[in-house]
Amino acid sequence: MSVLTSTTGVTSILKTFSGEERHRAKTVAANKVRFSTPKEKGLAESVRVAVEEGNFYLVKEFTFFLWEAELDDDEVVLILKDAKRIVHNLTLDFVNVVEALLSLNWKTRTPEIIEAYTEFWIDIMVAHNRYLPIGVSKLINHWIPGDLDASDWVNGCPLECTRCQLKPTHDVLNRILTAVPMAFDVVMDVISTKFPYFKKPAHVTAGYLFNVLWLIEYKPIFEELILQLVLQKLLVLDVNAPRDQIDVETDDADDKLEADRMFQIDDVSGDNLINAGQTVKHPVGQTLDICLLMLYKFIDSKCRINQNSSDQHRWTANRLFKMLLYIFDEVLLPSHNTHHVQFVLFHVTSIRSAYSEAFLNLLWKKAQNPNVAAIIRHAAVGYMASFLARGKFLPLSTVVFYLKQFSKWIHTYIDESDENNQTCSLKANLVFYSVCQAVFYLIAFRATDLTASSKDLLFLQSLQLSRIAMCQLNPLRYCLAPVATAFAGVTRTYQLAYCHTVLERNARRKLATVYGHDKSMPEETAETFFPFDPYLLKISKKYIEANYVVYQSNDTEDYVHSSAEDRLSRKRRDSEMVEEDEFIILDKRQKYLEISKSQDFDKQY
Repeated sequence: MSVLTSTTGVTSILKTFSGEERHRAKTVAANKVRFSTPKEKGLAESVRVAVEEGNFYLVKEFTFFLWEAELDDDEVVLILKDAKRIVHNLTLDFVNVVEALLSLNWKTRTPEIIEAYTEFWIDIMVAHNRYLPIGVSKLINHWIPGDLDASDWVNGCPLECTRCQLKPTHDVLNRILTAVPMAFDVVMDVISTKFPYFKKPAHVTAGYLFNVLWLIEYKPIFEELILQLVLQKLLVLDVNAPRDQIDVETDDADDKLEADRMFQIDDVSGDNLINAGQTVKHPVGQTLDICLLMLYKFIDSKCRINQNSSDQHRWTANRLFKMLLYIFDEVLLPSHNTHHVQFVLFHVTSIRSAYSEAFLNLLWKKAQNPNVAAIIRHAAVGYMASFLARGKFLPLSTVVFYLKQFSKWIHTYIDESDENNQTCSLKANLVFYSVCQAVFYLIAFRATDLTASSKDLLFLQSLQLSRIAMCQLNPLRYCLAPVATAFAGVTRTYQLAYCHTVLERNARRKLATVYGHDKSMPEETAETFFPFDPYLLKISKKYIEANYVVYQSNDTEDYVHSSAEDRLSRKRRDSEMVEEDEFIILDKRQKYLEISKSQDFDKQY
């Protein structure tokens, strides 16, 4: 602001500068201390200062810059090239900046950036192998789909664009496993740790499984450990998707689908109905369904051979089957109350007869071995009975052979028990009762095949079924009621044994004894497990149903008439494998109903 004093001159209150003073001011400004940005200093300079002067301030600033800045392609390439140039200086003192470099968004960028990142990643892991856990973890994180990426995954298969984004991560891992053999253990630990929680959306677990199976393709050395890990994780899914919950939801879906079809308008397409019924509604069951579908495809690609298959392919197929058999023995057989995971063995044994023979041989050796725990032997017999009854690919001669083996073992056991005056304790004779029930179950289930001719009837007579059913150990007492009743019906029809008197006497023994306010129930039945009961998962069942025997009731059996109304009330389509074929299921449901009623009665008093 200036002040005008007169018309002769102008006086200003602002100080005027000469040219010399302006030059001096610029010099002072130029000599002032200014701090450069991390971008201007660069990674190489920041690391040099830290190494030579012990000052890590610039490294910390550059680390924050990497985490927070939005870098363009040119900047990322420059940073990665600098990092590769000084890779030997990036010791554990620089772990934070190395972690930030490994966390850069690179897989969706240009091929130049992907190549630069790959070279740096391999160099840093070879030079400093202590970074392996961090590097492998960052790499495998890319295998886990986001919760909102369901549209990129269809039944566990990625879209082509998603597959192209995942390929560089597998290329990097393949190269590092070749260059650093000690990375094997690290990779397995990280894969196990990163496996998604069982309640995650189906596409997340299925997408991760897709990448894990992809790893086996280029590194077969992981095959056994990964398959064991996968089956263990699928077991967790299986026990959290109970058969009764999936079954109830299937009933509701079938009823709704029929109602929708009844009231469907002509100009409305049925696509939505088909898509809605593709898989089960249970969220964990849906995840299990898709994962088993992927596993069946993987097994088919490895184990299904033909006349033109190479020797290498045959060797690979046999090796994979032996792995699955070992994993079954270690993981699946000791597991209690699984529903669908064991069908992996059902599927692989259906491919070749040699596989089914090896599977049955393993189980029978396990069942006969007295050094094995009784509960494991009991489970092995349950697997044998269910497998022999349900396997359509098994010839009848195999069923006949194992019925002979079972009866021979039972008669030997009865002879020894007569000599030792053994008591009828369920706990002491668990394996005996299991084998007896297997015989009863097979004869009741395969009655049509086993009574087709006079020769077959002579074979059944040779088993001395009457001696088994009437022996002092009383195996019918601890047998499931529907199995015992069905067996009694078949043997009475063909005059093989007369068991109804024994069944009536056993029924009287099961009456409760009341002492004041306490109610005591006698030992009733051994906890029975038939692992190959009807398959309820909808997407993956196409690999099972072609080789699966659906139960066909015999009109001469008493239990058919007693349960006919229950079966007619079940609304099912003929194309599904349902409990209509399972005479065990109705008894279990009735048992649960009686238990719930008795609990309600006790609560009232």
